[in-house]
Amino acid sequence: MIHVSLLLVLPPMLLGVINKTKAWFSGCVGPPLLQTYYDLAKLMRKSLVLSATTTWVFLAGPIVTLVTVVLAGLLVPVGRFDAPIVFSGDLILFAYLFGLARFFTTAAALDTGSAFEGMGAAREVTFACLSEPALFFALLVLVKVSGSLTLTGMLHGPAGGFSMAVAAPLVLVAMGLFVILLAETCRIPVDDPNTHLELTMIHEVMVLDHSGPLLGVVLYASALKMFVLGTVLLHVLAPFQTGQAWLDWPLFVLELLGLAVVIGVVESVMARLRMHHVPYLLTAAMLLCGFGFLLLLR
Repeated sequence: MIHVSLLLVLPPMLLGVINKTKAWFSGCVGPPLLQTYYDLAKLMRKSLVLSATTTWVFLAGPIVTLVTVVLAGLLVPVGRFDAPIVFSGDLILFAYLFGLARFFTTAAALDTGSAFEGMGAAREVTFACLSEPALFFALLVLVKVSGSLTLTGMLHGPAGGFSMAVAAPLVLVAMGLFVILLAETCRIPVDDPNTHLELTMIHEVMVLDHSGPLLGVVLYASALKMFVLGTVLLHVLAPFQTGQAWLDWPLFVLELLGLAVVIGVVESVMARLRMHHVPYLLTAAMLLCGFGFLLLLR
């Protein structure tokens, strides 16, 4: 129950922490931490505007994306506790749930018949060709280190914890996963969620025609994806456990909020990359995770 509660309630807070951090860096007060919750509530109360050219695919895109991300969140363990859904090979389902979400998001963008949204969809699937192999290499490293084919076993690691012998591969994987997190959640330096220039957008341009509740679902699903991928990263980067449930849950929440602060710092000190430089960054993430796997085979 705590796992599901955190999965459904905490994600919008991450966006609030990021915005607060960026405001602090610019010397402003910034929006309240709960602003994303207010925005979601406002969007859910608004009416829905649909283009005459759209079909059921446009409506299904945000809904399928939200459902798949929630399912992916149920496969990932939170803190030292097991995930609600665990079975051998669930890492394959985990990866392809994100692929299914991407397919319906791009299909909904193409369904509008807009040239701008088609351009964003093309960019999204092009960059996914680099981010998905990086994710699989990272999962292979965790499988090799833990000896488990379940996400819960992989992310918890061996009974005695990860040894120093695998520190280098795990550091490389953590770096690659952080880049994947920024790319999959459309954050700087890959994409700017606050921009309104169609020629420079990737994810945001695909949801230009969404409004009201559909736009709220898109925003909520994006926050959920950050929560899920951030949880995977924290298991590799900071798997701190005290053995006491009453302390491990708050510790996990603090780690996740700290990760949101780090993302806010990155967005404050870096500019968005030029479009033709984004593949270089994703290729670097793939190479980092790939070299991590090669280090385990020597």
